[in-house]
Amino acid sequence: MDTEFVVVLCTAPSGDAEEIAGLVVEKRLAACVSLFGVGSVFWWEGKITSEREELLVIKTRGDLLPALTATLKGAHPYDVPEIIALPVIGGDADYLAWVAGETREK
Repeated sequence: MDTEFVVVLCTAPSGDAEEIAGLVVEKRLAACVSLFGVGSVFWWEGKITSEREELLVIKTRGDLLPALTATLKGAHPYDVPEIIALPVIGGDADYLAWVAGETREK
């Protein structure tokens, strides 16, 4: 990804979300993951479905997006997990420096 920092959105079942969050932080693919309870309504297998889920808001570097995406897909119970990256166009310099310092591929 061309941007230095990204926020990645990913939804997961409540029982799996914290485990997935811990995994990506442990691997240093994210500096921080915030979890929010959400309700989702979506098409699946030809019908409208609704689920209670957790929204993971993942703060990381843009260059780690491919490895983060692969890790999320490997750990996720859904066939087609939501993984959406949004570019960070600004932010507190100290916070972004912290994100940079706490993330790296191992």
